[in-house]
Amino acid sequence: MKLPVITFSILCLAPSFLGAEAFTLAFGSCAKESKQQPIWSSIRAEQPDVFAMLGDNIYGDTEDMSVLRRKYAKLGKVPGFASLRKETELVAIWDDHDYGENDAGKEYPKKHDSRKAFLEFFREPEDSPRWNQEGGIYTSYTWGETGKRAQLILLDTRWNRDPLLSVSKTEYALKRNPKDMGPYNPTADSSSVMIGEAQWKWLETQLRQPADIRFIASGIQILSEGTGWEAWSNFPHERQRLFDLIESTHANGTVLLSGDTHWAEFSKVKLPSGYPLWELTSSGLTEEWKQVSPNLHRIGHTTYKANYGLIKIDWNAPAPYLTLSIKNENGRIQIQNTILISDLQFNSPES
Repeated sequence: MKLPVITFSILCLAPSFLGAEAFTLAFGSCAKESKQQPIWSSIRAEQPDVFAMLGDNIYGDTEDMSVLRRKYAKLGKVPGFASLRKETELVAIWDDHDYGENDAGKEYPKKHDSRKAFLEFFREPEDSPRWNQEGGIYTSYTWGETGKRAQLILLDTRWNRDPLLSVSKTEYALKRNPKDMGPYNPTADSSSVMIGEAQWKWLETQLRQPADIRFIASGIQILSEGTGWEAWSNFPHERQRLFDLIESTHANGTVLLSGDTHWAEFSKVKLPSGYPLWELTSSGLTEEWKQVSPNLHRIGHTTYKANYGLIKIDWNAPAPYLTLSIKNENGRIQIQNTILISDLQFNSPES
């Protein structure tokens, strides 16, 4: 079903839907346009209120915009995807492959052209700030009335990101690869950038908006440490700045969402205030990675088979809660956690 949307990144506000007993957000990442995509049938069967694509929505990997557009067109013709976008509110952010280059950041020379191709394909309104705003295509959406309001914040971790710090090819081959780890190390340069000042200022504004549950979505993982792959932990000062901002704004109801990894998992850290910060990673819609990398903050087990994330908020339960699930392409639950909304409050003990 489609619901009216309030988007705080666009100045005009549409009416919220009223009287909802539940809200369902589905999301996923890493959909190779040249592969079969049977997973859309199971996603459609969930009848989500919103589906969020969290990056690597195609595998563009090019500086040729005609190639990039052909790959978007190929995704658009996938029957299950085409049906979903007719039935459901569809929102999206990019990661590296649809941005245009594997693991690329601010150095990618075609990012302005790529932004245009992305926004055209995802039918961004002509008056949206995303076409020209400083720092990339970040945006946010809010659904629901007071007391039942869900916010989704989509971060752009590509446009301003400084280069990654890599180990040598020899070290990777001898030490990292045998442990199923990637080639990247955290930087000690506290001046290096993940998202840039314009986006930080915008994010603070978003976290101060009223919401009962808010999802901060990033193409790459935020909480994970020790994988050696792309993650916020490669910029530890930026990751800490995000944690500090969540705490200083008392952004109650915050849960993190991510993609990229080609496996799915839960991560969790406790902030200094005691706030339990959860992250649900879903990847990929087509892509699978049997060698799951270590993660210091993993909770429970992982799955590397094709998957999607599903979040259901029961607003009208005696104790309102959200259920976060990873499901396989047949719609079967692989991993799941249920969290009381009352536990996602600052200055409130975790049960």
